[in-house]
Amino acid sequence: MSDGEVHTGASGLARKRRWAVGIATGAVLLSGAGMAATQLIKSPAQAAADSEAPPPTVLTAPVEHRVLEDSVTVRGTVTADQTVEVSPSAGSPDGGPPVVTKLPVEGGQQIEAGQRLLEVSGRPVFALQGELPVFRDLKPGAEGDDIAQLQDALTALGHSKAGDRGGYFGPGTKAALTAFYDSIGYTPQPAQADGDSAVDSAESAVTEAERALEDARSAAASGAGSGTPGAGAGAGEGTDVDGKDTDEPSVSDGKGAGEGSARQIERAQEDLAKAREELARVQATTGPMLPASEVVFLSRFPARVDEVHARVGDEVSGPVLTVSAGALVVHGYLQQHEKGLVRSGQQVRILSEVTGRTATAKVVSVADTVGQEQTAASGEDKAQAVGAQGYLMLVRPDKPLPPDLTGQDVRLTVHAAATKAAGLVVPLSAVSAGADGRTTVTVVEKGDGRRRVAVVTGSTGDGCVEVRPQTAGALAEGDNVLIGVRASPADAAGAGS
Repeated sequence: MSDGEVHTGASGLARKRRWAVGIATGAVLLSGAGMAATQLIKSPAQAAADSEAPPPTVLTAPVEHRVLEDSVTVRGTVTADQTVEVSPSAGSPDGGPPVVTKLPVEGGQQIEAGQRLLEVSGRPVFALQGELPVFRDLKPGAEGDDIAQLQDALTALGHSKAGDRGGYFGPGTKAALTAFYDSIGYTPQPAQADGDSAVDSAESAVTEAERALEDARSAAASGAGSGTPGAGAGAGEGTDVDGKDTDEPSVSDGKGAGEGSARQIERAQEDLAKAREELARVQATTGPMLPASEVVFLSRFPARVDEVHARVGDEVSGPVLTVSAGALVVHGYLQQHEKGLVRSGQQVRILSEVTGRTATAKVVSVADTVGQEQTAASGEDKAQAVGAQGYLMLVRPDKPLPPDLTGQDVRLTVHAAATKAAGLVVPLSAVSAGADGRTTVTVVEKGDGRRRVAVVTGSTGDGCVEVRPQTAGALAEGDNVLIGVRASPADAAGAGS
């Protein structure tokens, strides 16, 4: 075999081998393509099954038995321990309507005990120190705690009640009251319009009774000094009704005359005693008085004029001034779900959003009943405006607040507020209200069983709520309650599209 034949045979063999390899490679590729096609191509039933979303996941939370804690934040108003609206009711002495004739104070001004606040129809209205609000005119002869308060207030101003006992409006209290009025430039009003004439009449009656007694005694003495009255012929004999002589003694003899004089003296003494009693009564009940319309009792001084509601010349038809006394406190109103978390003694942070100042305080008390704040309306309308409604919470600062905070709206944050005792607690999202108006939670049991439990809700805090089952034992610590359902990713994607 020649070299050319050998080369030609080798080439053919090589081509055959390459062809076999190509066929094998193609078979492999076709086999892989077939397998891929089987993965991409599905039957309609399989495609529908694969398109269904997986079952949703139920979200639950365990029922806890614990104290519910949270911070409670409410709005509050800075005010004083005592706030008084000064509304003089007395009119002009001549019967006219009450008119503001002098107004020497202005809003924000401090006032002292004994200071005149205003004048109405020529009569003063002043402030005295005392805890008991005035509820009647204080007149001579009266007794009571309010009289004792007046005596203490006058004594503190340097006007002693002298010999009067505490709580009795006697001569010493009259003198002290008169001296006080003199010090502010006024004359006190009389307890009785005709008091002076009544005293004069009573004194005259006493004088007449004294003279009558003197005359009776003089007559008795004159009769005793002249011997037996009616002495003379037949002095010892009497005469009967027929004018005949009788041996019986005459009524005009010495014994009878002595008895008559004694009776006259006794009667004159009785008349004098009655006249003196009447004089004492008149003197005790007449003199200067303190009308309720002329005084405002405040617990502490210096006090403050919070607001002036009128001007000189205005007819009095409501509050003329609002004054306050004592340390500044804060009033806030809690809602039902907050009330159970707040108790006396808890720490409070006060924030003035106007000035940025803060202060610490404590809860003093929380009202048991719902109340409504009443705020005086400004401008021409003097009617009462309705404020916040809820359970009044009284907050007392640890240190005195600046006077310029009076009347400001502030933020109150009660720290570590908590329920009084441990109870059943669930997340807020576990509670729902049904069409029947009942509040319920849904307990998820093993095997995805569910039962609804009617509950009564209590305090809320930290995203949870205190609950009590209406049926005893229907809900217990450790029960899992439904708080939501987590959707599948496919549902979430569909909702997003």
